[in-house]
This record gives sequence, C-alpha cells and structure tokens, in this order.
Amino acid sequence: MDLVADNLANANTTRTPDGQPYRRKVAIFQPMAPTPQMPGGVRVAQIATDSTPPRMVYDPGHPDADANGYVTYPNVDIVHEMVDMISASRAYEANIQAFNAAKDMFMRTLDIGRV
Repeated sequence: MDLVADNLANANTTRTPDGQPYRRKVAIFQPMAPTPQMPGGVRVAQIATDSTPPRMVYDPGHPDADANGYVTYPNVDIVHEMVDMISASRAYEANIQAFNAAKDMFMRTLDIGRV
C-alpha cells in the first residue's frame, strides 16, 4: 500500500533530484517457508523500479519539454495503481478473516476441554 501511495503521489513528477521523471516502484516478493509457529507466506525481498517506458505527452509550454515539445511523464498508470491498492486491501482483509477463524477454532477447542 505504501508503494501504491508513493506511485500515486508522484504520477505527474516530471523531474526528480537526478533530473529524470519518477519511475514507478514495484515490490518483488519472495516466498517464506512455513514454520511451526507460522504458515507460509510471502515477504518483500526488494523494491524495484518498473522498466516500462515513460509516457510522452506533447506540451511545448511545459518547463521540462524537450526540443520537440514532448514532456516525459512517469510510467505510473493511476487505474493500475488503484487496482493494486484494492487487491492489497482485499488480501489483507482475507488474511484477517482467516486469522480470526483460526483463533475462533482454537478457542472452541479450549472450551471443549473445559467441559
């Protein structure tokens, strides 16, 4: 969700401190082996930049326009970012529901032992 927020905030940033347009950031996930205390899952192995080409927009009046009048905008697609955000939110909700269901089953098991 942090990467999505960062990408959305910089969707129109045509110049970063290095003089280039902002590049979309993506998370590279790595699988985690299950342990007795925790089931398997994934973790963020690294944050990478998306290699898709930037958007070229004709705007000769823009201060960052090239000699032909084109401005290089970041390779951030707002619709794609919103889909990623909804997917991450739904995955988080599903994990919480699974955790609560497991907790409920453990509590019922303890109740059976009390009888």
